[in-house]
Amino acid sequence: MTTETVSTVVIAAGPILGSVGTSGLTLTTGMVMLAGLRGSDRVKLDRDKAGYIGIALGTFGGAAGDLWASLTTGVAEVPTSLIQGTVGGDIGLGGVALGLTAWTFLFKWRRLVWPSLLGISAGVMYGQAGGIWAIGHNLVLKIATAVGAM
Repeated sequence: MTTETVSTVVIAAGPILGSVGTSGLTLTTGMVMLAGLRGSDRVKLDRDKAGYIGIALGTFGGAAGDLWASLTTGVAEVPTSLIQGTVGGDIGLGGVALGLTAWTFLFKWRRLVWPSLLGISAGVMYGQAGGIWAIGHNLVLKIATAVGAM
């Protein structure tokens, strides 16, 4: 084989995962969450796993844009308004992100849908809050981009 033939084969093969993109990662993360919430022999959720998967879904959904951003932002509006709409004064987006994280992981939830939804909300807020929250948010997106490019 010549160098030209080898390079043509590599270009034709493309990335290992194909063109996944953030929309593909969002869809897959949502399917994992749904499988865990509905009961699956492959996906076993507890409070922490549900929260982390929710954070990943909120992060990927915001980055994917379009329908995914609308869905995740819509989910985030309710708990965000509950935290910001209190009589506690100006909490700020960083405070909302902190509150959502605490709300997700500190309580014992009977139904795992709540830490999942709160995790989605936290993932959305991390991107909007800036500061240390955005560092983690951007790190997850860089890793997702690298996985999508494999």
